[in-house]
Amino acid sequence: MGAFVLVAEDDVRQAEILRRYLEADGHRATVVHDGRAALDEVRASRPELVVLDVMMPKLDGLDVCRILREESDVPVLMLTARASEDDLVLGLELGADDYLTKPYSPRELMARVRTLLRRTQRAPNSTGVIRAGRLAVDPHRHEVTVAGERIECTPDEFAILAAMAGQPDRVFTRGQLLEHTSGLDRDSMERAIDVHVMNLRRKIEENPRRPAQLLTVYGIGYKLTGGAS
Repeated sequence: MGAFVLVAEDDVRQAEILRRYLEADGHRATVVHDGRAALDEVRASRPELVVLDVMMPKLDGLDVCRILREESDVPVLMLTARASEDDLVLGLELGADDYLTKPYSPRELMARVRTLLRRTQRAPNSTGVIRAGRLAVDPHRHEVTVAGERIECTPDEFAILAAMAGQPDRVFTRGQLLEHTSGLDRDSMERAIDVHVMNLRRKIEENPRRPAQLLTVYGIGYKLTGGAS
């Protein structure tokens, strides 16, 4: 079954191409051309995925993403002509789930759309809640709580946390964690794991600068411990 996708793109021709590709793939698509309209549409219609251009009038895509992350966990795929690593990291720090630079192939974009939707719509193999100290990950409800308080996670953050909570104290390399996310370009996306971990620490650690649960294993990657119960 197709999903409802919001395309926020100020280039009318490019937006129409995206709409046609999405509809040909079985999805419903709505197009808006500025950042304020994007926010209004998300609030009104609750899409299952937002394809979000960075350079838009009224409110740019970075600001839209930041506001969305304060209000929603809807998956966000950002589109931008800015190709530097710093721009990629900034987008991810603001809560984007994937990042595609222009010019891009519509086929590659659709592959990323399918990957994001598959991860967020997939039925879990188990309805059991995974617990690690104060942390609880519920794959069935797609919820994370810390000491009983629910926290909002992006799809990639949730996938990383669920993988690590399911195997506490296992050391994961960045490449292994990348397998659980939507990133397709390994060379550019492995650093994105560091950004996701930084964001997760802000959400689950009492002192993110001195993490007690989501730990760095220098030279290898990361591990999640039981922490303090």
